[in-house]
Amino acid sequence: MYKNDTIYYPQDEMTTVLLPVTSGCIYNKCAFCSMYKDYKYREIPFSDMEMHLMNGYKYTEKIFLTGADPLSIGFEKMKRLLEMIHEYLPYCARVASYASIRSISMYSAGELSLLHNSGLRLLYIGFETGSDDVLELMNKGHTADQAIRQAKKLNEAKLAFNTIVMYGMAGKGKSAANAIETAKMINRFETNKVITMNLNVFDGTELNEMVKRGDFILAKANERLLEIRTLLENLEPRRPMLFDTTHPTNIIMIKGMLPQNRERLIEELHKSIKA
Repeated sequence: MYKNDTIYYPQDEMTTVLLPVTSGCIYNKCAFCSMYKDYKYREIPFSDMEMHLMNGYKYTEKIFLTGADPLSIGFEKMKRLLEMIHEYLPYCARVASYASIRSISMYSAGELSLLHNSGLRLLYIGFETGSDDVLELMNKGHTADQAIRQAKKLNEAKLAFNTIVMYGMAGKGKSAANAIETAKMINRFETNKVITMNLNVFDGTELNEMVKRGDFILAKANERLLEIRTLLENLEPRRPMLFDTTHPTNIIMIKGMLPQNRERLIEELHKSIKA
């Protein structure tokens, strides 16, 4: 039952009102992820969502839609949901959500623009990496080119998003190359923020089995720090963009705007990198 689900949300949304939209993950095949392994995918009934909103605080300003990928419910249902939010919480100025490259591909630029105008103002998207080899290894379900196309579509629709990437994902000896490919991808579109996460291996995942078999060798901490530095060195944003490694999984906590704070961020990294 979804009411007993573990709820995941970005740290930037810690003070945001949460609204359950989906339970589990419609894809649930990523080799590194264990978050939704025990949950069957389902859409939360509109009657339940309406009850949440009816009992909400009228002057709520921000809503975060919970579930692995709420956009998986499709355009018509998402539009109806945003209209319902506006009906019950008329002062809500921003609705945010997780989203996947797969779910965004279901929408046209026009539909995304309409959702933006209806209140959907920010997406958190797990791009993970710009390397097709690593995306395939981790069974992410999209290619780098597909990710770029969907990101550009969001730019066209003026729907803002944060780009989540994961360092350490390429494995030992491949971190620098992975960072360069990831930077190349991000340089092809505009994003509000790059959020980094450090690869962790969890029980019950395919990645854990790969590590046990010796098919995947984890990069050491120093190599992972060098991967962050390489990413920083190669990012060339078209407009100012926040770079943020303060998610709890990270092995270093730094934050700053690119390009203006690049040198400061690299200098902070150097203090942790062993010669």
